[in-house]
Amino acid sequence: MAFPHRPDAPELPDFSMLKRLARDQLIYLLEQLPGKKDLFIEADLMSPLDRIANVSILKQHEVDKLYKVESKPAVSSSEQLCFLVRPRIKNMRYIANLVNADKLAGRTRKYKVIFSPQKFYACEMVLEEEGIYGDVSCDEWAFSLLPLDVDLLSMELPEFFRDYFLEGDQRWINTVAQALHLLSTLYGPFPNCYGIGRCAKMSYELWRKLEDEEDGETKGRRPEIGHIFLLDRDMDFVTALCSQVVYEGLVDDTFRIKCGSVDFGPEVTSSDKSLKVLLNAEDKVFNEIRNEHFSNVFGFLSQKARNLQAQYDRRRGMDIKQMKNFVSQELKGLKQEHRLLSLHIGACESIMKKKTKQDFQELIKTEHALLEGFNIRESTSYIEEHIDRQVSPIESLRLMCLLSITENGLIPKDYRSLKTQYLQSYGPEHLLTFSNLRRAGLLTEQAPGDTLTAVESKVSKLVTDKAAGKITDAFSSLAKRSNFRAISKKLNLIPRVDGEYDLKVPRDMAYVFSGAYVPLSCRIIEQVLERRSWQGLDEVVRLLNCSELAFTDMTKEDKASSESLRLILVVFLGGCTFSEISALRFLGREKGYRFIFLTTAVTNSARLMEAMSEVKA
Repeated sequence: MAFPHRPDAPELPDFSMLKRLARDQLIYLLEQLPGKKDLFIEADLMSPLDRIANVSILKQHEVDKLYKVESKPAVSSSEQLCFLVRPRIKNMRYIANLVNADKLAGRTRKYKVIFSPQKFYACEMVLEEEGIYGDVSCDEWAFSLLPLDVDLLSMELPEFFRDYFLEGDQRWINTVAQALHLLSTLYGPFPNCYGIGRCAKMSYELWRKLEDEEDGETKGRRPEIGHIFLLDRDMDFVTALCSQVVYEGLVDDTFRIKCGSVDFGPEVTSSDKSLKVLLNAEDKVFNEIRNEHFSNVFGFLSQKARNLQAQYDRRRGMDIKQMKNFVSQELKGLKQEHRLLSLHIGACESIMKKKTKQDFQELIKTEHALLEGFNIRESTSYIEEHIDRQVSPIESLRLMCLLSITENGLIPKDYRSLKTQYLQSYGPEHLLTFSNLRRAGLLTEQAPGDTLTAVESKVSKLVTDKAAGKITDAFSSLAKRSNFRAISKKLNLIPRVDGEYDLKVPRDMAYVFSGAYVPLSCRIIEQVLERRSWQGLDEVVRLLNCSELAFTDMTKEDKASSESLRLILVVFLGGCTFSEISALRFLGREKGYRFIFLTTAVTNSARLMEAMSEVKA
């Protein structure tokens, strides 16, 4: 069963304008090199570019050959070279090698570098160091909002997570502020803003500055979107670390959805070749199962197959005229639906095979135990066994991080033992990864004196002030504490269920984790929207270590229609998962809202761990 939207649900804005804007700007930049030119594209810009301007559009604007920016330089015979790249140092070196090789050979050509989404000063410095700053012209293609679906916009910046949450690098904040500014210029103003997290606060303040500089652009307009909510990924690592069980999340975990499309291999297509499939609301079959718990998907697909067969069978008793109508009007649609159906059935079978092999049930049981705080010793033994069997370095890390965050850090004995076993099992080259995870607060060790029992803390109150001072120092020296248990209790994240949790008729957002856990990020959003502020959530904000970093900004709502006040834009800084998207879509249907998602990139537990890893897969 699909989730029908309530008849009174507000209409979504049309985001195709963002694609047109990006395409027009790119064409304008390409035409500044009149005549034939070769285009060098960085690998991770290829998929986004394909969604904006396909090869035939590029050809219309005199792009002759396309090359991929990779380690070995390509040989191009064109007189004009154009580079479309992310602002990365290694790309500058690549371009410099090409230009300097031309100089040595005595060739003169025209070079243009287009940075997307913006150029950084460091890149220009490298071009200057390499002695080619005067030979190339630099431009920006401010393409930072790609509509992946009717309600999902992605900045396609997967590196945002590592750059900001590990390295503390703030350069992408400007990109976020510019993207919000563009959205508010096209669909704004946004009367109510809420946010939590250091990155959210900085992005918000910079965006407001941009708005003030261009005062008056959105003045007097009726808002289309009533609320905007900014949320940092490090507010809720737990949700991102859990295995996904809604269909779209499982497809992402199993096959990797990249830029809105997925490559289904021969095991899914039941032919000898792979197929690239676009997954969005236009795929009618997918749209009905994407938010479903996986246990319901098979039943739904087989029912659909029976209905389809019945429609095909109708043609048996038709006369010529009816047959003609059937062929011209219905057949094409039925064939398309048939093709999609067999693909998704193939995907389901492939997921089932893989999950049975991994003993998925046992894994989920362990995750639920960690979330609820039961049988911690058993779960730790499961993780040790996982490491010893060398199931997968990324998976083992993920489970260790989940244990650490839910337990507020590992006790030193467990930390040392798990780390030693991991390095012995998967290799010492992972040592630096542990340091990264510690810095990001994903895998930490409790400091001595950190696991004070109630009795001990009472005793410490009686101890002399000097000794008590030492104890508080031990507390404050800790890395950011996750306080997951306390938050979970406060926000009721683990539903108390009498009897079975019926996944066919979900009763709350916990269905996206089989009824075991309500995603923390989604619960925060739900609570703030109910109150229209952070009032009454002070304790939660304190536990999230965000006392200074939760903000609300309301304007008078005289212009905002009741329709727009039911449209909410949620901005995830550092990535969001398909499970969170499904949970909020469910909440929207329950409460009569519609959510629109903007994320720096769609993420999942494996991508999160890979971003922290120093060992390149």
